[in-house]
Amino acid sequence: MKNFAQKVQRFLASEDGPTAVEYAVMLALIVIVCLTAIRSIGTNATATFTTVAGQLSGGGGGS
Repeated sequence: MKNFAQKVQRFLASEDGPTAVEYAVMLALIVIVCLTAIRSIGTNATATFTTVAGQLSGGGGGS
């Protein structure tokens, strides 16, 4: 157990720990931006399909 604690202490003291945290934060921000963009596109697509479906069902019937 002491060996594990020493390894953790060395990892936190080295530059790898803060770098890994920075990458994790950047990844989280990228994921949030992507999810927000996908949600916005989905909302716009739903509105467009609803409008088109309304126009097709209301305007059809005659040849």
